[in-house]
Amino acid sequence: MKFTMAIPLGEIAPGEFQSMDAIRQMTQALEQAGADACYVTDHPAPSAEWLHANGHDALDPFAALAFVAAASSRLLLHTNIVVLPYRNPFVTAKAAATVQVLSGGRLILGVGGGYQKGEFEALGIDFHKRGALFDEGLEVLRLAWGGGAVVKEGRNFNAAGNEPRPAPNPQPRIWIGGGSDKAVERAARWGDGWCPFFAAPTMSKLNQDTGIQTVEQLAGKIAQLQDLRASLGRTGPFDISIGPQVSLKNKTRADADRYIEGMAELEKVGVTWVGADMGHSSRAAYIENVLWFGEEVIARAPR
Repeated sequence: MKFTMAIPLGEIAPGEFQSMDAIRQMTQALEQAGADACYVTDHPAPSAEWLHANGHDALDPFAALAFVAAASSRLLLHTNIVVLPYRNPFVTAKAAATVQVLSGGRLILGVGGGYQKGEFEALGIDFHKRGALFDEGLEVLRLAWGGGAVVKEGRNFNAAGNEPRPAPNPQPRIWIGGGSDKAVERAARWGDGWCPFFAAPTMSKLNQDTGIQTVEQLAGKIAQLQDLRASLGRTGPFDISIGPQVSLKNKTRADADRYIEGMAELEKVGVTWVGADMGHSSRAAYIENVLWFGEEVIARAPR
């Protein structure tokens, strides 16, 4: 089991998180704690109503992770998630390839279809075509990273022998987000991993409906995914990332024990990565919580 942990670069508390000193200190804490990766999310133009209710800020994920790469030595760089339909897929492929090459192959490109209609409208993208754009984008990423000229006509572009560079070797790992049957099918067809989420009351209705409800449901979808991969002849390494439904707010040994038990339950059904987001009120609190997680969970969990 490996660990990817949120790094709060999107939070705008003055002087706390958005500086090189903050990035150095937080990445050092993550590496000291034994985290395998850190993750950021993606919201170029979120709805103000959502943002001020229960939403969150986000820096550009590729630029932010480039700074994390420069401040760390081994930490993998995880987008959790980039909304693929928001951008021309060649632009996304270029940004991802740049981070992959300059970081020495450390990028995990988590991608999803998106759910905020208002954000799609602000970006000039048809919300109702996001599924088709997602599928198209997944195909183009592989074409753009493959090297050589690309011939592909899409809904909003026409590549007639264009050659994107760099062509990263190895290519970034692609993890497909979402818990729907369609997300499972995309992960089987295009992905190197699947990163669903457990539904929570604070989520949008769309995310609650498509989120995972129980470990038993998760197990069924993993079995479905494995069958689909076999039918497509896909036999390479494949990751599944999701975190236990256990609160660590109190930071007690009992909390850590329950978390490790939850991890074991997930591992039994095929989960290979745990995603963790440690609560915090400041940079110092974040670092303290990350180091606690390293001592009480990572160091004690079967690896």
